[in-house]
Amino acid sequence: MVIERQNKDGYVENSQAGEAIAEFFAQNDYTGKRILLIIPDNTRSGPIGDIFKIIYDCLGPKAKAVDCLVALGTHQPLSEEQICTRLCMTAEERSSKYASIKFFNHEWEKPQIFTSIGRISADEIEQISGGLFREEIDIAINKLIFEYDEFFILGPVFPHEVVGFSGGHKYIFPGIGGDEIINFFHWLSAVITNPVINGNKWTPTRQVVEKAASFIKMPHKLFAIVAVGNKLKGIFIGDCTEAWEKAADLSKDVHIIYKDKPYRTILGIAPKMYDDIWTAGKVMYKLEPILADGGTLIIYAPHITEISYTHGKILDKIGYHTRDYFLKRMDKFAGIPRLGMAHSTHVKGIGTYIDGVEKPRANVVLATGIDKQRCEKVNLGYMNPDDINIADYENKEDQGILVVQHAGEVLHRLSNGYIPTIPNK
Repeated sequence: MVIERQNKDGYVENSQAGEAIAEFFAQNDYTGKRILLIIPDNTRSGPIGDIFKIIYDCLGPKAKAVDCLVALGTHQPLSEEQICTRLCMTAEERSSKYASIKFFNHEWEKPQIFTSIGRISADEIEQISGGLFREEIDIAINKLIFEYDEFFILGPVFPHEVVGFSGGHKYIFPGIGGDEIINFFHWLSAVITNPVINGNKWTPTRQVVEKAASFIKMPHKLFAIVAVGNKLKGIFIGDCTEAWEKAADLSKDVHIIYKDKPYRTILGIAPKMYDDIWTAGKVMYKLEPILADGGTLIIYAPHITEISYTHGKILDKIGYHTRDYFLKRMDKFAGIPRLGMAHSTHVKGIGTYIDGVEKPRANVVLATGIDKQRCEKVNLGYMNPDDINIADYENKEDQGILVVQHAGEVLHRLSNGYIPTIPNK
């Protein structure tokens, strides 16, 4: 059973969300239980803090412990101040009402934090991937969760380049998962390609995530939210997969914009919550389907000065390339984590690599605080953000030019259903 409140045409008020959360706790008694709440980092929008506080008001007085683990995946750790910001918690509230809560970052760089909970067989991987891969995958997870009686997942659902729609068990894999599973399903998504995956619910990559999650035997529940900015469109509480499915259905209605024709130039303005290209690459992921062949996609983010704070050395080494650039020379990249290659080709987009010649479909340009030399080193275009006047790009859709504010979360598609794919050769 999933308890829900949703409003596709309007918004769900905090009072309505509170009623749904109170209903859930009226049906589920956590008296004396130790609960771990898994939350997103600051690269996801939505009223996480508002919902967290409602949950805590219901849970805190009864539970033995309520702690928070930030599902970083491979992102940078958050300071306590940043976690408080994520949860809309003032310094005074942190030192009083919420003083007993322990904050944890997922320390993904430390092998000792993980424990293996099972393996997905090569036969299953072959079946799920449609024959693209045949390999056994170890499922490792942050063992901190096993110090609790139960865990909750709180986070938003959006269209997503790797699994189709984010949220649900994706906060476990990759949120608090180990290298092997993360590297595998990210590369699987890259081989299938972003335009084919993004905005579709039961993708092969989502099936891998759900299969991995099936090895988790401890009880857990999902508080899935669908939001536009910080305004709530829906909340879904209960069984993780069932609640995620309902949230994904609503996200499909509110987070996908359809356009009649492709654009030759798109200026995607990245929000401040993306602090490197590793995260701001979402601007490309969400806009690639409406970019014309040979078109230019500009990631405009003057505040960004780094390719990736955690994977920059890998990307400096391999650069940004199309899928086939890697696939046709995998021996050359044998020592490179597949996660890095997946990000690389997702940002570069659809294209071919024939007879040693790479032909990307898109011209991806960075208008950021990253200098021209670094952009050229990683095989991306460069524009000086100081030379860009956003007004020069606005109101020119009839000329094939589009400006997208707060790009990176809302998926754009063509209304005729066309999806760019790699030509068969």
